[in-house]
Amino acid sequence: QVQLVESGGGLVQAGGSLTLSCAASGRAPGTYSMAWFRHTPGKEREFVAAITWNGDKTAYADSVKGRFTISRDNAKNTVSLQMNNLKPEDTDAYYCAAGHLIAQRLGNLRAYDTWGQGTQVTVSS
Repeated sequence: QVQLVESGGGLVQAGGSLTLSCAASGRAPGTYSMAWFRHTPGKEREFVAAITWNGDKTAYADSVKGRFTISRDNAKNTVSLQMNNLKPEDTDAYYCAAGHLIAQRLGNLRAYDTWGQGTQVTVSS
């Protein structure tokens, strides 16, 4: 089992950038595929981006392609989400997730079994 702690959220103007980080600890965090989801109360969590355990494959939601980049550093047990050209509709709570899953399931909410507490991103217009 791993534990996840997100950081890096905040308030930014539209067009600005933020980098979210997820620190993983526990048993063999480097063996987990990792993802970012975002969530508005009352709605299902929305897939944002994901990366396989060794970083050889990534996946992105259409709404963030070309603006967000996910990366990982297994030596430091961290996963980052670089968010550029932020839009007001990116405002949400962002959650880090981990799971042992195949690349074809990277965008599948139910493939992840460990979640962080979330970090708020607010984009002002």
